[in-house]
Amino acid sequence: MARDENLDDSRPEYRLIRDLRALTVELDLFGAQFAKSEGLHSTDLRALIVLLEAERDGGVATPAVLGRTLGGLNSATVTAILDRLERAGMVVRTPDCDDRRRILVGVTEHARAVGRGFFGPLIVPAVEALKDYDQAELRLIERFLDDMTRIVTDVRQR
Repeated sequence: MARDENLDDSRPEYRLIRDLRALTVELDLFGAQFAKSEGLHSTDLRALIVLLEAERDGGVATPAVLGRTLGGLNSATVTAILDRLERAGMVVRTPDCDDRRRILVGVTEHARAVGRGFFGPLIVPAVEALKDYDQAELRLIERFLDDMTRIVTDVRQR
């Protein structure tokens, strides 16, 4: 891809994007390191996070939803991920009582503990760092992160 001559790396907007990219790389490396320490594939950890978020949000997790959320994975790949997570004692699959053709995926207490182990070391120092910001700044940061998440999701789903 040719470099866009209009991109000026000295502009604050581009410095923010560069910082966001650096954060993304660090989070990805952190996730890979954590997954390895737990004997998981990186994709398994991402699946576990999706399932934990679904539980937290009160949503329904199915293999189809998981596959779509993880970037359009095919059913065989999702089955392999769920098989590994089930063997690790992190998920349970049960038939949906309303539609027995559909399988619901739930997380176990062990999965919740693994999730706390992943996010826990980041939460306390992050919350501590955020105490330096006033409410207006926190709302602005939240808006920025929401915008960036939406943009990445939109571009990924094209």
